[in-house]
Amino acid sequence: MPTNRHRAAELCTRATGVPHRVALGWASQGLITRECAIPDAEDPEQRSFEARVALVLGNALRDSQSDAALLGFTGAWPTGSGLVLHVHPDMDHRVIHELTPRFDAGLGRIRGVPGLRLDWQSDSGIILRCVAGGSAIRLSRSQPAWQCALPCDGDGLTYVGRYRQEPLHPTERQELDDWYAGSLAGHDPTARDWLLSRLLRRPLLVNSAGTAHGSANTYSHGYEDLVIEWCCGPDADVVEAQLRRSGLAAPPPRSGYGVDVERLPGVINLGEARVIVRSHGTNRHHRTRIASPDGAARTNRQECW
Repeated sequence: MPTNRHRAAELCTRATGVPHRVALGWASQGLITRECAIPDAEDPEQRSFEARVALVLGNALRDSQSDAALLGFTGAWPTGSGLVLHVHPDMDHRVIHELTPRFDAGLGRIRGVPGLRLDWQSDSGIILRCVAGGSAIRLSRSQPAWQCALPCDGDGLTYVGRYRQEPLHPTERQELDDWYAGSLAGHDPTARDWLLSRLLRRPLLVNSAGTAHGSANTYSHGYEDLVIEWCCGPDADVVEAQLRRSGLAAPPPRSGYGVDVERLPGVINLGEARVIVRSHGTNRHHRTRIASPDGAARTNRQECW
């Protein structure tokens, strides 16, 4: 009969792709439990950095992902001290480009992740570093040699920082201040950081929403949420249940966040932060039996929206 440790390990493997034997070892050490089956980032700055990466990629990659890698990743190796993300080989250049901060003169704001810099490691991929707090995420992919040429400045976009030695741009500093303060009065930004950092650490569960067409609509409303919506594939309540079972909204240690008293369908809350999952329409290849005027059964082919 499966023990709680085995169940925690199974949930971890299903969410991240970490080998089951490794996840079982984490469960034996008490690093994961059935209530929270994926290791959390222990440092608040690390959680904040991971949350910014999740939010930027959700908005940037919407409806244009490959092979259901909805945030660009096909697996993760999460630990309390850091995070390794496996990048989809067809999306690696796009992911790096979208994360690297550029000043948009037309909008007067930063595109990408404010404070993020690239640290190329020829033997181990690329490390994304935050010059504001020292946090880091390692990106890896199957091909060992990784070269990525970023586009030049142009079309009103100017790179404000590519590499680790480059300091913060004034607009980056302002946007980081806004991020740390929270986008809405009275909202606790630490809840958002817990929730979105956890989401980034569960790529296989996130990717399950895009299995039918290989992509999904992902976007946010400001800083406080991330929406994942799709037309065909698994029901939203299935994806929601998988995310909840993995511990996405489990109250963090010493946080004071309680479990939702009244749950809204498709809305996973932690404090004021939310992950919203919803599906629309029916599968393009789903067939239903309907009656024709003469009483004979016919097959009706329903199209997705």
